[in-house]
Amino acid sequence: MDEMFDVYDQDGCWIGVRPRKECHGNPALIHRSVHVVVFDSTGKQILLQKRSAAKDIQPGKWDTAVGGHVAAGESVEAAARRELAEELGLTTDDLELFFESTIRNSIESENVTVFKLVSDGPFEFAADEIDEVKFWPLEQFKSAAGRERNDFTPNLQVELAEIVARCAQ
Repeated sequence: MDEMFDVYDQDGCWIGVRPRKECHGNPALIHRSVHVVVFDSTGKQILLQKRSAAKDIQPGKWDTAVGGHVAAGESVEAAARRELAEELGLTTDDLELFFESTIRNSIESENVTVFKLVSDGPFEFAADEIDEVKFWPLEQFKSAAGRERNDFTPNLQVELAEIVARCAQ
């Protein structure tokens, strides 16, 4: 069964629920998602997840540590906290999230709200969602070649460019 998304028009008005296969790449059916970029306590490494090989979208690719879709009526922060608990096993009441930016992913026709979190774990990742999590040094992503890899999702490539630019300021 195909995953269902709440979808919105170009003006952000809710227009209904559609299957994933109708949404991705269809600019008339925009869905919303959240990503949480997790930095270690030194601020020099970020946590990435390797998507489960069994997932139907971009399996086996490295992605932002936490990501998921926002349900209709759910705030982006509530969605981020839910995804942190589901994907990394982090209880989120005492975690401080910082809004970073919103990016448009035209490949998947989604608006992605990006948050930042500082945490060294421990992480208890959901094996049905994630094959592996590990910290990667930010230094590795300073060059375009370090960010634009075949085993990185398109969202991750865009986010890494933004993260490196912000860290350089």
